[in-house]
Amino acid sequence: MSFLPEIQQIENKIQELGASARSEILAYSELGNLKFPIHKVSFGSLDPQAPVLGFVGGVHGLERIGAQVCLALMNSLAELAAWDKGLQRTLQDIRIFFIPTVNPVGIYRKTRCNPHGVDLMRNAPVEADAPQPWIGGHRFSRKLPWYRGELGADMEIESHALVQAVQKEISQSRLALTLDIHSGFGLQDQLWFPYAKTVQPFPDLHHAFSLKQLLDRTYPYHFYRFEPQAKNYTTHGDLWDYLYDQTPRSQSEQIYLPLCLEMGSWLWVKKNPLQIFKAEGPFNPLIGHRHKRTLRRHNTLMEFLIRAVSSPESWISASSEVQAQHRLAAQELWYGGV
Repeated sequence: MSFLPEIQQIENKIQELGASARSEILAYSELGNLKFPIHKVSFGSLDPQAPVLGFVGGVHGLERIGAQVCLALMNSLAELAAWDKGLQRTLQDIRIFFIPTVNPVGIYRKTRCNPHGVDLMRNAPVEADAPQPWIGGHRFSRKLPWYRGELGADMEIESHALVQAVQKEISQSRLALTLDIHSGFGLQDQLWFPYAKTVQPFPDLHHAFSLKQLLDRTYPYHFYRFEPQAKNYTTHGDLWDYLYDQTPRSQSEQIYLPLCLEMGSWLWVKKNPLQIFKAEGPFNPLIGHRHKRTLRRHNTLMEFLIRAVSSPESWISASSEVQAQHRLAAQELWYGGV
């Protein structure tokens, strides 16, 4: 039977946690004799309307560090939940879930795509509002990178499992944030929010701006660049665009904000140029101390997001006047006042 260290770590942690957390297998990712489960581990409130925070990793198999960071955050949260009375009280009111390895076969094979050659982040039934280069998703051949899958086909097993799991968590929640952890773009860690399909502002722009303001005030020396994904590039088929658009917003008090952490892997390559010649080199810190530093680097971000979800009054205003001011400021900051 094939072995994947990240899966083993998840399963060991599930056994260790016992009844203090809830776990489920969302689906199995398979290729030939390879078969790996896609695990989800949840902590906290069972109230379907409770605020929700989700962490996701391993969507692109080559970006293995994303799965490992997600797993490291899960391990830290589990340890804190065992002794930190403040967190224990917080978890009575909110729910936190982790899906560390969405694409385990891709991680095992060191491929960006899933077992069928599909780029999961180009796989949703979402069309960009402008023509895209290949990197934005195509349907020519599964042998080429950034393949979206066949036109009209169902989403891939891994994509479908992720979408269903997130929808189940957030469908009745008053407030939901998710953080999808990737690597491979730029020299700086970035926090992106929708849309990937268009350069036009998305409906909850004012909430993204409010969260950025809160982060800047709380940690004025943080190292993240917080902006719309479309300022960097646009794509077809983004799963988080799909999830955001599919989330009912008939009630004004329901808010969902999907975020993507794009770790700046070019910095790792800059410091160790020879790793560019390895398949995983452009996307992962291959030197031991840099790998450890990356695994602990985002603990403060997790703690910030937990506090933001549990204290929405600190950044979400019910005032239409304040929301309009934030939208105007956000358009000026990110869209040139459009």
